[in-house]
Amino acid sequence: PSGGPAAGPYHERQRLELCAVHALNNVLQRPCFTQEAADEICKRLAPDARLNPHRSLLGTGNYDVNVIMAALQSLELAAVWWDKRRSLERLALGQILGFILNVPSHVSLGFVALPLRRKHWLAVRQLRGTYYNLDSKLRAPVAIGGETELRAFLRDFLSQGLCEVFLVVPRAVEEAGAWLSPE
Repeated sequence: PSGGPAAGPYHERQRLELCAVHALNNVLQRPCFTQEAADEICKRLAPDARLNPHRSLLGTGNYDVNVIMAALQSLELAAVWWDKRRSLERLALGQILGFILNVPSHVSLGFVALPLRRKHWLAVRQLRGTYYNLDSKLRAPVAIGGETELRAFLRDFLSQGLCEVFLVVPRAVEEAGAWLSPE
């Protein structure tokens, strides 16, 4: 019986360079956005651009953070950039819907890994008390664990340097700054 209360997290697998779309849908836990919707946002963000700066030239996706932020805003949500100088202990996890991470990614054609580094978007979301890595490149969601394990997971990613973490929060939480617990 799929889709019941014991069903695992919603998880879209990687297609083309649509990791931003997959990360959005995975963090929202439903198929909310499509490539067409993301392309529409790109047009809205840069209506006069012949070459849209918010996606790849090939039209295969590879959307930037502005597209993710605009998509979340359309749902009364916000993406808050996490300042790495802050302690992860200060995350008010109860106020945070999920996380979208931007990490370096090796480009591979078939089995040949190219020395190009592209950025890859992935989602982390809590379900029934367990945080999951919902990276669209994974075959299935991977359980991270509870809050302590989540902080260790984020710390591990942030220590790799070229990684950014965005908190996905309701707009009211963003406006109140409630995603950050007082020192």
